[in-house]
Amino acid sequence: MSLEVININKSYGEVKALKNISFKLKKGEIVGFLGPNGAGKSTLMKIITSFINQDSGKVIISSIDKDVDAILTKSKIGYLSENNPLYNEMTVLEYLNFVSQIYNLKNSKKRILKVSKEIGLVKVMEQEINSLSKGFRQRVGIAATLVHDPEILLLDEPTTGLDPNQLVEIRHLIKKIGQEKIILLSTHIMQEIPKICNRVIVINNGKLVDDKSLHSKEEKEIDFDEYFYNLTK
Repeated sequence: MSLEVININKSYGEVKALKNISFKLKKGEIVGFLGPNGAGKSTLMKIITSFINQDSGKVIISSIDKDVDAILTKSKIGYLSENNPLYNEMTVLEYLNFVSQIYNLKNSKKRILKVSKEIGLVKVMEQEINSLSKGFRQRVGIAATLVHDPEILLLDEPTTGLDPNQLVEIRHLIKKIGQEKIILLSTHIMQEIPKICNRVIVINNGKLVDDKSLHSKEEKEIDFDEYFYNLTK
Protein backbone atom coordinates (compact mmCIF):
# COMPACT_ATOMS: atom_id res chain seq x y z
CA MET A 1 0.00 0.00 0.00
CA SER A 2 1.65 3.23 -1.15
CA LEU A 3 1.14 6.47 -3.07
CA GLU A 4 4.10 7.87 -4.99
CA VAL A 5 4.04 11.19 -6.83
CA ILE A 6 7.06 11.57 -9.13
CA ASN A 7 8.05 14.88 -10.77
CA ILE A 8 4.48 15.97 -11.54
CA ASN A 9 4.09 19.03 -13.75
CA LYS A 10 0.85 20.67 -14.85
CA SER A 11 0.17 23.90 -16.70
CA TYR A 12 -2.98 25.73 -17.69
CA GLY A 13 -1.92 27.79 -20.68
CA GLU A 14 0.91 30.03 -19.48
CA VAL A 15 0.20 29.30 -15.80
CA LYS A 16 2.33 26.55 -14.26
CA ALA A 17 0.09 25.03 -11.61
CA LEU A 18 2.49 22.26 -10.48
CA LYS A 19 6.27 22.19 -10.82
CA ASN A 20 8.15 18.91 -10.30
CA ILE A 21 6.13 17.77 -7.27
CA SER A 22 7.42 14.53 -5.71
CA PHE A 23 6.64 12.65 -2.49
CA LYS A 24 5.81 9.14 -1.29
CA LEU A 25 3.20 8.08 1.28
CA LYS A 26 2.77 4.73 3.02
CA LYS A 27 0.19 2.90 5.13
CA GLY A 28 -0.62 4.53 8.46
CA GLU A 29 0.32 8.05 7.38
CA ILE A 30 -2.16 10.89 7.81
CA VAL A 31 -0.59 13.73 5.86
CA GLY A 32 -1.69 17.34 6.09
CA PHE A 33 -1.57 18.81 2.59
CA LEU A 34 -1.17 22.57 2.97
CA GLY A 35 -0.91 25.57 0.72
CA PRO A 36 -2.63 28.92 0.08
CA ASN A 37 -5.52 29.19 -2.36
CA GLY A 38 -4.22 28.59 -5.87
CA ALA A 39 -1.13 26.70 -4.69
CA GLY A 40 -2.08 23.59 -6.70
CA LYS A 41 -3.52 21.30 -4.01
CA SER A 42 -6.82 20.55 -5.76
CA THR A 43 -5.03 20.15 -9.11
CA LEU A 44 -2.74 17.50 -7.66
CA MET A 45 -5.64 15.65 -6.02
CA LYS A 46 -7.49 15.60 -9.35
CA ILE A 47 -4.37 14.21 -11.05
CA ILE A 48 -4.01 11.47 -8.44
CA THR A 49 -7.64 10.43 -8.98
CA SER A 50 -7.21 10.50 -12.80
CA PHE A 51 -9.88 13.21 -13.10
CA ILE A 52 -7.33 15.23 -15.06
CA ASN A 53 -3.94 14.29 -16.53
CA GLN A 54 -0.54 15.71 -15.69
CA ASP A 55 1.68 17.16 -18.40
CA SER A 56 4.63 15.05 -17.22
CA GLY A 57 5.66 12.85 -14.33
CA LYS A 58 4.01 9.79 -12.81
CA VAL A 59 1.60 8.77 -10.05
CA ILE A 60 2.22 5.25 -8.76
CA ILE A 61 -0.51 3.70 -6.60
CA SER A 62 0.47 0.46 -4.87
CA SER A 63 3.15 -0.16 -7.54
CA ILE A 64 0.69 0.55 -10.41
CA ASP A 65 1.13 3.52 -12.77
CA LYS A 66 -2.25 5.28 -12.89
CA ASP A 67 -1.75 6.05 -16.59
CA VAL A 68 -1.29 2.36 -17.34
CA ASP A 69 -4.40 1.15 -15.46
CA ALA A 70 -6.60 4.07 -14.40
CA ILE A 71 -9.60 1.85 -13.58
CA LEU A 72 -7.63 -0.30 -11.14
CA THR A 73 -5.90 2.66 -9.48
CA LYS A 74 -9.22 4.54 -9.14
CA SER A 75 -10.62 1.53 -7.27
CA LYS A 76 -7.87 1.98 -4.67
CA ILE A 77 -8.82 5.61 -3.95
CA GLY A 78 -11.61 7.24 -1.97
CA TYR A 79 -12.05 10.99 -2.64
CA LEU A 80 -14.09 13.46 -0.57
CA SER A 81 -14.20 16.82 -2.33
CA GLU A 82 -14.51 20.10 -0.44
CA ASN A 83 -18.20 20.67 -1.20
CA ASN A 84 -19.13 17.03 -0.37
CA PRO A 85 -21.72 16.56 -3.15
CA LEU A 86 -24.61 14.38 -1.96
CA TYR A 87 -28.05 13.45 -3.30
CA ASN A 88 -30.07 15.22 -0.62
CA GLU A 89 -33.41 13.62 -1.49
CA MET A 90 -32.02 10.13 -0.83
CA THR A 91 -31.87 8.45 2.54
CA VAL A 92 -28.41 7.60 3.83
CA LEU A 93 -29.02 3.92 3.05
CA GLU A 94 -30.24 4.68 -0.48
CA TYR A 95 -27.20 6.84 -1.14
CA LEU A 96 -24.69 4.25 0.11
CA ASN A 97 -26.49 1.57 -1.93
CA PHE A 98 -26.21 3.84 -4.97
CA VAL A 99 -22.47 4.34 -4.41
CA SER A 100 -21.90 0.61 -3.89
CA GLN A 101 -23.67 -0.10 -7.20
CA ILE A 102 -21.31 2.27 -8.98
CA TYR A 103 -18.41 0.16 -7.69
CA ASN A 104 -20.33 -3.03 -8.51
CA LEU A 105 -19.77 -4.43 -5.03
CA LYS A 106 -20.88 -8.02 -4.66
CA ASN A 107 -21.11 -7.88 -0.86
CA SER A 108 -22.69 -4.42 -0.70
CA LYS A 109 -25.12 -5.07 2.19
CA LYS A 110 -22.38 -6.45 4.41
CA ARG A 111 -19.98 -3.66 3.45
CA ILE A 112 -22.53 -0.87 4.00
CA LEU A 113 -23.41 -2.28 7.43
CA LYS A 114 -19.73 -2.43 8.41
CA VAL A 115 -18.98 1.10 7.20
CA SER A 116 -22.13 2.59 8.77
CA LYS A 117 -21.14 1.12 12.15
CA GLU A 118 -17.56 2.36 11.85
CA ILE A 119 -18.63 5.86 10.81
CA GLY A 120 -21.50 6.11 13.32
CA LEU A 121 -24.39 6.31 10.85
CA VAL A 122 -26.56 3.39 11.99
CA LYS A 123 -29.20 5.55 13.72
CA VAL A 124 -29.71 7.82 10.69
CA MET A 125 -29.69 5.27 7.85
CA GLU A 126 -33.39 5.78 7.07
CA GLN A 127 -33.25 9.59 7.24
CA GLU A 128 -33.06 11.79 4.15
CA ILE A 129 -29.65 13.40 3.78
CA ASN A 130 -31.15 16.90 3.62
CA SER A 131 -32.41 16.44 7.21
CA LEU A 132 -28.96 15.75 8.64
CA SER A 133 -26.61 18.12 10.46
CA LYS A 134 -23.37 19.25 8.82
CA GLY A 135 -21.43 16.76 10.94
CA PHE A 136 -23.56 13.81 9.87
CA ARG A 137 -23.45 14.93 6.24
CA GLN A 138 -19.64 14.83 6.47
CA ARG A 139 -19.92 11.33 7.92
CA VAL A 140 -22.06 10.28 4.95
CA GLY A 141 -19.44 11.68 2.56
CA ILE A 142 -16.65 9.82 4.36
CA ALA A 143 -18.72 6.61 4.35
CA ALA A 144 -19.18 6.94 0.59
CA THR A 145 -15.40 7.21 0.14
CA LEU A 146 -14.92 4.06 2.24
CA VAL A 147 -17.67 1.79 0.94
CA HIS A 148 -15.41 0.11 -1.63
CA ASP A 149 -12.61 -0.28 0.97
CA PRO A 150 -9.95 1.87 -0.75
CA GLU A 151 -6.31 1.92 0.32
CA ILE A 152 -5.97 5.70 -0.05
CA LEU A 153 -8.27 8.53 1.06
CA LEU A 154 -8.04 12.05 -0.33
CA LEU A 155 -9.96 14.42 1.94
CA ASP A 156 -10.38 18.03 0.78
CA GLU A 157 -11.29 20.33 3.72
CA PRO A 158 -13.22 17.62 5.64
CA THR A 159 -13.64 19.72 8.82
CA THR A 160 -14.66 23.07 7.31
CA GLY A 161 -17.87 24.48 8.78
CA LEU A 162 -18.15 22.01 11.65
CA ASP A 163 -19.00 23.10 15.18
CA PRO A 164 -16.51 22.27 17.99
CA ASN A 165 -18.18 18.97 18.93
CA GLN A 166 -18.41 17.88 15.31
CA LEU A 167 -14.76 18.83 14.80
CA VAL A 168 -13.66 16.51 17.59
CA GLU A 169 -15.85 13.66 16.29
CA ILE A 170 -14.58 13.89 12.69
CA ARG A 171 -11.00 14.30 13.92
CA HIS A 172 -11.21 11.06 15.93
CA LEU A 173 -12.86 9.34 12.99
CA ILE A 174 -10.09 10.33 10.56
CA LYS A 175 -7.40 9.21 13.01
CA LYS A 176 -9.10 5.84 13.44
CA ILE A 177 -9.44 5.29 9.69
CA GLY A 178 -5.84 6.41 9.13
CA GLN A 179 -4.42 3.52 11.14
CA GLU A 180 -5.09 1.12 8.26
CA LYS A 181 -4.96 3.43 5.22
CA ILE A 182 -3.12 6.34 3.65
CA ILE A 183 -4.82 9.71 4.13
CA LEU A 184 -3.91 12.91 2.29
CA LEU A 185 -5.86 15.70 3.98
CA SER A 186 -6.11 19.22 2.62
CA THR A 187 -7.08 21.89 5.15
CA HIS A 188 -6.79 25.58 5.98
CA ILE A 189 -7.49 25.01 9.69
CA MET A 190 -3.92 25.06 10.98
CA GLN A 191 -4.77 24.00 14.55
CA GLU A 192 -6.15 20.72 13.22
CA ILE A 193 -2.81 19.65 11.73
CA PRO A 194 -0.97 18.48 14.89
CA LYS A 195 -4.18 16.95 16.26
CA ILE A 196 -4.81 14.74 13.22
CA CYS A 197 -1.65 14.41 11.14
CA ASN A 198 1.69 12.65 11.59
CA ARG A 199 3.26 14.41 8.60
CA VAL A 200 2.77 17.64 6.70
CA ILE A 201 3.48 18.54 3.06
CA VAL A 202 3.35 22.20 1.99
CA ILE A 203 3.17 23.53 -1.57
CA ASN A 204 3.23 27.15 -2.69
CA ASN A 205 3.05 28.54 -6.21
CA GLY A 206 3.03 24.99 -7.52
CA LYS A 207 6.26 23.99 -5.77
CA LEU A 208 6.83 21.68 -2.81
CA VAL A 209 8.33 23.89 -0.09
CA ASP A 210 8.36 21.54 2.92
CA ASP A 211 7.80 17.90 3.92
CA LYS A 212 7.94 17.46 7.69
CA SER A 213 7.34 14.59 10.14
CA LEU A 214 5.06 15.31 13.12
CA HIS A 215 5.85 12.28 15.27
CA SER A 216 7.66 13.95 18.17
CA LYS A 217 6.07 16.15 20.83
CA GLU A 218 8.28 19.09 19.78
CA GLU A 219 7.17 18.79 16.16
CA LYS A 220 3.50 18.75 17.15
CA GLU A 221 3.95 21.88 19.31
CA ILE A 222 4.99 24.05 16.36
CA ASP A 223 2.93 27.22 15.91
CA PHE A 224 1.41 26.13 12.61
CA ASP A 225 -0.11 29.51 11.79
CA GLU A 226 3.37 31.04 11.97
CA TYR A 227 4.96 28.04 10.24
CA PHE A 228 2.49 28.23 7.35
CA TYR A 229 2.86 32.01 7.04
CA ASN A 230 6.64 31.86 6.85
CA LEU A 231 6.58 29.18 4.14
CA THR A 232 3.95 30.80 1.94
CA LYS A 233 4.38 34.57 2.32
